[in-house]
Amino acid sequence: MIIYEEILREFQKQRVKYVLVGGIAFNLLGGYRVTLDMDILIEMSDKNIFKVVNILKKAGYHVRQPVDPILIADKKTREDWIKNKHMKAFNFYKDERSYQAVDILIDSPVSFEEAIKDAVKIDIGNLVLPVITKKKLIKMKKNTGREKDLRDIKDLKVGRKRNDL
Repeated sequence: MIIYEEILREFQKQRVKYVLVGGIAFNLLGGYRVTLDMDILIEMSDKNIFKVVNILKKAGYHVRQPVDPILIADKKTREDWIKNKHMKAFNFYKDERSYQAVDILIDSPVSFEEAIKDAVKIDIGNLVLPVITKKKLIKMKKNTGREKDLRDIKDLKVGRKRNDL
């Protein structure tokens, strides 16, 4: 069983429109580093957001923000959070003692629509995972300025594999 498998299987079953990005995508594309959360870009339609929020709630995830998570469906609300609260992602967490968290990116240099166009399909035990391309993941990681993301960019560019690290 892979981490977040329950959620990913439900995403697949309900045909959620999403793309894996962040550390999990980095690992699936051949990098290797420990990552604890799952970062996703999603289609921001009401129907898709409703599916994602309900799947996460059913799996026992809660929001850190003191707001109804369905509000991420409202474009004006998202724009306000990005501009006035400097929010990059909407966070769901399993519980206070767990490392499990899902971040829905709401402010990204790569949109869902861009990412899904040429997403890499990775098959893991009857589970097909849409993963952002290396080029687009690099674009996203350049934007953060974090040291671990700069290392990831270097690894993605040289095409290192897990067993090379």
